[in-house]
Amino acid sequence: MARILTRFLAACASLAAASSFAALPIQHWTQPGGTGVWLIESHTLPFVNVEVDFDAGGRRDPAAKAGLADATATMVSKGVQARGSEPALDENQLSEAWADLGAGFGASAGSDRMSFTMRSLTDPPLLAKAVALASREIGEPSFPDAIWERERQRISAAIREANTKPGTHASRAFAQAVYNGHPYGYEATEETLARISTADMREVHRRYVQPCRAKVSIVGDVTRAQADEIATRLLSRLPAATGRCEPLPPVGEVQPLAAPVVREIPFPTAAQAQVLIGQPGYKRDDPDYFPLLVGNYILGGGGFVSRLTSEVREKRGLSYSVYSYFAPGLHAGAFTVGLQTRPDQAAQAVQVARDVVARFVREGPTDAELKAAKDFLIGGFALRIDSNAKLLDNLASIAWHGLPLDYLDTWTSRVEKVTAADIRAAFARKLQPDRMVTVVVGGAANR
Repeated sequence: MARILTRFLAACASLAAASSFAALPIQHWTQPGGTGVWLIESHTLPFVNVEVDFDAGGRRDPAAKAGLADATATMVSKGVQARGSEPALDENQLSEAWADLGAGFGASAGSDRMSFTMRSLTDPPLLAKAVALASREIGEPSFPDAIWERERQRISAAIREANTKPGTHASRAFAQAVYNGHPYGYEATEETLARISTADMREVHRRYVQPCRAKVSIVGDVTRAQADEIATRLLSRLPAATGRCEPLPPVGEVQPLAAPVVREIPFPTAAQAQVLIGQPGYKRDDPDYFPLLVGNYILGGGGFVSRLTSEVREKRGLSYSVYSYFAPGLHAGAFTVGLQTRPDQAAQAVQVARDVVARFVREGPTDAELKAAKDFLIGGFALRIDSNAKLLDNLASIAWHGLPLDYLDTWTSRVEKVTAADIRAAFARKLQPDRMVTVVVGGAANR
């Protein structure tokens, strides 16, 4: 039974690629307990995808216990408590239960949010069992000490392995310099993991994972009434709200850089120098989002057709791959330029990349570059929403960042409206090429 259902779900995901979701309206309402629900009804295929988000991501971690949010999310699926006639379930029993249903559940934590996801067929008996099982994992995780000790050792081993690679050192130095003490720059280490206990996880769960703080996004073959019931049942194992949620303590903003920062880190065994250049960027709800999206495609997000690739790779052969991107969140995520090059070419590659960024900020794109970027982004928009899973990612982002409900319907028109002047002005507001972080790991000067 489970194998048949799993194959059916895979086939459904493939069929969904042929469907168009852009015109489907987004419904939104708030339940009496404060839970926000966002829904896109899609009745083409008989399954549903759900994401439940809480303000419990890494930005809430204490510096001394960096990695706590991620560890908490990891441990959610390692066991649930007994309740009444329902026995406790360990990680293997949970895995088998999901397999028997042909459904799936996951938990993860990013910088901003902790997310719980569920997918299931909408056959009533199967869906009811899937929602009930997911509600136990969300509401009654057991956080077993022995399993955390095993997981801590596993994660610590992965950290030790990562520390043998120059890219790890580059990313760490870059994040620390760009974020300068903000939680976005925190990184789990063996030391911070050693300070994290299952009691800490229970406190994170108790404090942040509450119905009144939940944002529930649902895509699939359900009605509004069914979606409302799913949201209610998924959170039914959490303590009932006794009133409105008290506001959580504010998290400070990422501060702009006051001066350029250069970090040159020796790594004698590195065959390639790792280079990262950047600074704090912008928040996801910034009105400059679309000019920056289109502009970055031209600068370094468009692969082989980008400015950076043309100048660094094609004209000078300094790197096989060079890229740029913004990572906006609830706070100003980093703008990053990244490349790898021969150690003896690192200084030249850095200078060329800096010059390309500075010129783009100063002059903006050409008309031909702008047209090509718009054509690509608009033409590829359907690929951003060609499955329920992708559509759910977009819907959850709309919910999390408070974006307008017509966001998907207006996406292509907003890209089309971007002008070269818009891009030039937006980049001038967001980037200061003379005050960027530059990290080079394994450059020639370190050999």
